[in-house]
Amino acid sequence: MINRIASLVLLSCVTVISSAQTTFTTLVNFDSSDGRQPQLPPVQSVDGNFYGVTFSGSGVTGFGIVYQLTPAGTLHTLYAFCSQPNCADGEFPADGVMPGADGTLYGTTSEGGLNNGGTAFELTLQGGLTSLYSFCSQKDCLDGTYPSGLIQSTDGNFYGMTLVGGTHNDGTIFKLTPEGVLTTLHNLCSQPNCADGYNIDESFASLVEGNDGNFYGTNDIGGNRAEFCSAYGCGTAFKITPQGEFTTLYTFCSQANCADGATPYWLIQGSDGYLYGVTGSGGAPYGQGGTFFKLSTSGALTTLFSFCGKSGCRDGVEPISLTQAAGGGNFYGVAFRSGNCRNYECGSVFEITPTGAVTLLHTFDQTDGSNPYGLTQATDGSFYGVTSLGGTDNAGTVFNLGTGLPPFVETLPWGARVGTSVTILGTSLADSTAVDFNDTPAVFTVVSNTEITATVPAGATTGFLTVTTPSGTLTSNKPFRVIQ
Repeated sequence: MINRIASLVLLSCVTVISSAQTTFTTLVNFDSSDGRQPQLPPVQSVDGNFYGVTFSGSGVTGFGIVYQLTPAGTLHTLYAFCSQPNCADGEFPADGVMPGADGTLYGTTSEGGLNNGGTAFELTLQGGLTSLYSFCSQKDCLDGTYPSGLIQSTDGNFYGMTLVGGTHNDGTIFKLTPEGVLTTLHNLCSQPNCADGYNIDESFASLVEGNDGNFYGTNDIGGNRAEFCSAYGCGTAFKITPQGEFTTLYTFCSQANCADGATPYWLIQGSDGYLYGVTGSGGAPYGQGGTFFKLSTSGALTTLFSFCGKSGCRDGVEPISLTQAAGGGNFYGVAFRSGNCRNYECGSVFEITPTGAVTLLHTFDQTDGSNPYGLTQATDGSFYGVTSLGGTDNAGTVFNLGTGLPPFVETLPWGARVGTSVTILGTSLADSTAVDFNDTPAVFTVVSNTEITATVPAGATTGFLTVTTPSGTLTSNKPFRVIQ
């Protein structure tokens, strides 16, 4: 699980600004009967509702659920795991779910399945579950166990990581077809002293598909040896091609006193093409509260901010997630802990510019949750997030955070070839009059107030997609990639 920092050295050189323009609303207080310990924030699907998982709890089985949440805050248990004999459907989902291009949800469970090695699953919005793959199906679990971080690529396949199993029993990176055929692309800890890295926390073992078609990610352990972390180092950032060619881009704690950060938890690609992420510890000078960094795709790292730089660590300790606002601009994330609670245990939500200026948006006080696990931006412009603990029953919460950002649209997938049908998510889409792919008009169909289907038109080029509505033009949260 998340590293705990034994001591904190407070800094006095960081200015943290509290925002008066944010609105914070607790939508759900879990009470174990409807789930416990939500994992990663809920995601928006084609029906306009939000879907997420809890690691445990529920009145049916207690082995975790997938829940549906309406924008108004109504919670419904969509599926309770271990509903099949011997938990063949999986148990303890350690990640969130992700919306697929086909309108269904996809995710993983850390345990259960036919071999008790975890599963990859598909789930309809009506609650029908199909197990795509049961891990540890190969001898000695060479295909891995404890899967995590499933994403769908623009090629239609799924990619993810496992924490255990593989050739060295330190996890794998895999590809999974929609038909359930698995290919191991890389066995982690394949290099001496685990220089290529491995993970110890399934919640942060994930990949992101880059604009170049390759995948990028982090390992929270591995790389150069460093006493600060473990015998096998403080973590790495890496690139892997769809064919499995693996490259370590950066080894953390390469600078004195881990000024460049240690134990990386998150990586995304910004609108400028750079990779951005956070580390859960390290930072300068001697802060050890974590960092916010920028990394080129060739491996050049710039530390932009060191957390725990304000008396009492009000700016946060141990940042564990990051997302960039739609259309580029500032980043938003959560710190697992902060200085407003006893033993720094409650956590905070922050906004940070690409140059590292931090605005503190919300600090938790246990009554409204504690120990947040991430943020996702809804198409209305607001953010949804979860806390793993706190709330009325100390079972975690789901919250909404408004910052005044405008609405946008999102495409599933975010890249495709000419002639491919794609799904567009949004709000107030019912009376849309035009869809354009980087100024090239497209044929489209309005399915509902929250969904449009459109065909990538001939002549389209990579760039932002726009939807024209009576109330204005909505722009996609990121450029749509036209694959040649």
